[in-house]
Amino acid sequence: MPKRDRRVLVDHTTLDDAGVFAFGRGEALVQTADFFTPVVDDPYDFGQIAAANALSDVYAMGGTPITALALLCYPDAELPPEVLREILRGGQDKMAEAGVSILGGHTVRDPELKFGYSVTGVVKRRRLLTNAGARRGDRVWLTKPLGTGILATALKQGKLDAPLAAKMTKQMATLNRRAAEAAVEFAVRAATDVTGFGLIGHASQLADASGVTLRLRPTPEWLLPRVLELAVAGAIAAGLYKNRDFYRDRVSGAATPEALDLALYDPQTSGGLLLSVPARREAALAAALRRRRIWAIPVGEVVARGERSIELR
Repeated sequence: MPKRDRRVLVDHTTLDDAGVFAFGRGEALVQTADFFTPVVDDPYDFGQIAAANALSDVYAMGGTPITALALLCYPDAELPPEVLREILRGGQDKMAEAGVSILGGHTVRDPELKFGYSVTGVVKRRRLLTNAGARRGDRVWLTKPLGTGILATALKQGKLDAPLAAKMTKQMATLNRRAAEAAVEFAVRAATDVTGFGLIGHASQLADASGVTLRLRPTPEWLLPRVLELAVAGAIAAGLYKNRDFYRDRVSGAATPEALDLALYDPQTSGGLLLSVPARREAALAAALRRRRIWAIPVGEVVARGERSIELR
């Protein structure tokens, strides 16, 4: 069996879609890649969301993104060049907001439109955040409301009103940069971004990597507007049921109402950060998030490892 490169500090088994490579004196490179099919109708908005989503892994590790390569699959026989231009413009504007230089990219003809980026970031090793550091007694916080998967599905079904579609789009296009800055400033012990595996999936991964159990107390306050209503109405992506089938055996505790249970497994696009912070620093972190005008809510605490990864109350 080949020896593991000691410069690879943390690989994708601990950091979802990213890896960390040590270089220099006390520094590390963060490498990540993500691309997906459209979740909104407007091509400019899709470009912005794809960029924010691709940047999220770097922020979740406490890093600073510096460069990116665009990844595009484009059905040029079906979509006009104006759509392509708007997608790329949206992505470029969001990368510019993040202070990231787009160095190039790769495009292929494909029957299905897909777009995203490979992103390189840097981080001080002593400030590196992973999902493996949570300890008993920590408090758990979430920095964006849940439900983008359900709302995006409702949009495709023609069930979403324009104001809520705009709210969903704005959230997905919002960078996790300021939340990550607060997390690093107040030395959270563990972090992950909540994306395709849903809250339960990413929380389970954090609990398993840390050797603890997360005790969560779900409420509708965790959700975007109308998520419960639209879940009941059938605005459910296939990925939600796959998440629930895979992760439900890692969950114990009180029964959750069906619509709220669905929302906990809902795959998110450009979701928020899930943070495990020492109890003594919780108030300071909460204040820092408020100062930065970040939606954030406490969702539970870390307890000693039980039979399951997640305990619902």
